[in-house]
Amino acid sequence: MKRIIAITLLVLLVGSTMLFAAGAQESQAEKKYVLRFNHVLTPQDPYHGAFLKWAEAVKERTNGGLTIEVYPSAQLGVEEDILEQIRQGANIGQNTDAARLGMYVPDMAAMNAPYFVETLEEVEKLKSIPVMQEWKAELERTQGFKVLSFFWVQGFRQMVTNKPITKPADLAGQRIRTPGAPIWQESIRSIGATPVAMNYGDMFSGLQTKAIDGLELSFTATATGNFHEVCDYVSETKHILLINFQVISSKWFDSLPEEYQTILEEECNKAGLEVSRQYLEEIDPKNLELLKSRGMKIIPASEIDMKAFKAAGDAAYEKLNLTAARDRVYKELGKSK
Repeated sequence: MKRIIAITLLVLLVGSTMLFAAGAQESQAEKKYVLRFNHVLTPQDPYHGAFLKWAEAVKERTNGGLTIEVYPSAQLGVEEDILEQIRQGANIGQNTDAARLGMYVPDMAAMNAPYFVETLEEVEKLKSIPVMQEWKAELERTQGFKVLSFFWVQGFRQMVTNKPITKPADLAGQRIRTPGAPIWQESIRSIGATPVAMNYGDMFSGLQTKAIDGLELSFTATATGNFHEVCDYVSETKHILLINFQVISSKWFDSLPEEYQTILEEECNKAGLEVSRQYLEEIDPKNLELLKSRGMKIIPASEIDMKAFKAAGDAAYEKLNLTAARDRVYKELGKSK
């Protein structure tokens, strides 16, 4: 009799445990998650549309279990403040770059230095090399950042000024707005200009008041920002191929069901590659023509001393001790300097 009672109790215990586990899984599946995603670009920028497309895909694949709210024009706050909130575990995401992330893992800043990579294909190859995996793991382990994707390539940065630029010496004395991170500052200084840190939203008024002499932006950002109204020239220096990172809190990411984690990353990579190809092959060239039609004078790459610019850019790597990091990446990519 005692044995029968013991077996019965064991069956009841196992059954209740299974029911509890099933209930917990069902509860987790039913829980709703919201990611509030911030970026500094305007609603007219192609990237805003791509972020919305990412959000739609995630919502559809999770049946509304995970939704992404997209906030353009830094509506949630300036980038540096948002990154600190992410580190604390907030359900916030940010479109950022290697320059900002290099503030936390210094060697990553090399990805934002002059003439680091030159094609989207090279960016895609970065995902599989060991050094990139190490940097991402360090960001997650020590800083609380989860990199969802860095397949968001926002075109080449060009010089937007009121004088033609064909060689580094032409930038002498030119106060060029750039973000405040050290690699941005040193990159612009290395190729001849005086860098001025300024928030993205302040650039137009900065040009109007002569607080700055110019900018360095893609053709598209120049067009969507209407900078033809305050600058006369765009010089095709191609000094940085801007690699954007989509980052969220690693703590918050880990709180998601595994299925949602996979979907969030997959759709982010998919949307990023799609808009990056469009940006480089269609959007940027189209906006170059738009700038021409608005009266801006374009100095093409064929008229620019690219060899001199690339040689000058080495100073940024040397100044911030990033030469070894760059060389390791190049070795793993099979890329020559």
